[in-house]
Amino acid sequence: MTRRLSACRALLIGAACLIMLLASHRLAGSASMQRVAGPLLELDHPVPTNHGNWSNNELEQDDSSIAIPFVNRTREIQDVISEQRLLIAQEMEGYNYPDGQHNITAKSLQDLAPESGGQPIRTLVATTWRSGSTFLGDVLNSHPANFYHYEPLLDYEIMQIREEPLASEAVSKLKALLHCNYTGLDRYLTYGQYHIELFAHNTRLWAQCQEHRDLCWSPDFLSPFCRLFPFQSMKVVRLRLKLVEEFLKDPSLNVRVLLLVRDPRGTVQSRKHRVWCPNHPDCAEPALLCSDLVADYSAAVELNAKYPNRFRVVRYEDLSVEPYTGVQDLFDFFGLDFHPSVQQFLDTHTKVDVGGVSSTYRNSKSAPFHWRQDLSHQEVRNIQRVCWPAMERWGYLLAANSTHQHDFNPLGSFSLTLT
Repeated sequence: MTRRLSACRALLIGAACLIMLLASHRLAGSASMQRVAGPLLELDHPVPTNHGNWSNNELEQDDSSIAIPFVNRTREIQDVISEQRLLIAQEMEGYNYPDGQHNITAKSLQDLAPESGGQPIRTLVATTWRSGSTFLGDVLNSHPANFYHYEPLLDYEIMQIREEPLASEAVSKLKALLHCNYTGLDRYLTYGQYHIELFAHNTRLWAQCQEHRDLCWSPDFLSPFCRLFPFQSMKVVRLRLKLVEEFLKDPSLNVRVLLLVRDPRGTVQSRKHRVWCPNHPDCAEPALLCSDLVADYSAAVELNAKYPNRFRVVRYEDLSVEPYTGVQDLFDFFGLDFHPSVQQFLDTHTKVDVGGVSSTYRNSKSAPFHWRQDLSHQEVRNIQRVCWPAMERWGYLLAANSTHQHDFNPLGSFSLTLT
């Protein structure tokens, strides 16, 4: 009897072991199949095309061991390009094309978009720091379908480029950007990753960068994206005017250049509020500022004679006192439509002071003349002592004393002729 009980017990234990063994094999097999099939099933999912919801962050929330294949990146670029092409077409609905006006023959978007073999309308604003270029740059960017190259020499920090060894390098870089060629601009793109203002002012590009951050600094995205746009604007504050002729001489660019000038007293007063200025002679010393203004005047006289239809000068003060008339005149020169979106920008940005020293919301009629109250007369005299040759050329009148300084109109007349 005891032997029978022992035998039954042994059979039961053996059967239990056999069941457990079979179960463990089945579970192991199932797990193994999941490890093999899991990534294949992930990669078979369709690539999202909803740009409002698709971002790199969402992709990163998936299994981090899964590598997103290169074909998905190419597809992402294509999708962003397609989306932006549609957005540009929407912006350009009802646009008044030049059609022979302003020496520009374009009649359609295809005539202006580089991707379709068109010649974009390119505008270049040359000036120096704190001379009103942020305001004018934003006015140009309020125009439909504009691609804004904001201060592309920002990576040179606080210096003026007047001659070699930096002149050729800087000009070559700017030409590449105007041709939408970002290949080889590694320093520029690396700098931009840590100084987002380089791209953030380019509102149409930056909107896509916010959704597709891994593409934002990549030439294989930036070059075709740029070539979608029928209009390009660029403002430079580190390149003196005599070097800008290189752009006017290049027929492939067909660029129109504006020199933006400001009263040195207003520029110096505005620079006092910038923490990056005081330790850099090119920014802090009025004598260097006004030496550049004299050199720019000589270059402007020559360029005005050689390129009368593609070179223009405007004083910041004149533009600010009559912003609507001034901007419409400039847009005629550039070959741009004085579009309702531009008029709306002026409506909202020229009547009241809002924001800090870099804001473009200003009472434009008073903004250029704050120096009359903010600078002491001794400060003004120190500036005038080294700047009178530049002021004489550009039509800025001297303040005789403290009382006169607070009340007078500092704007005289000027002409681009050598005496």
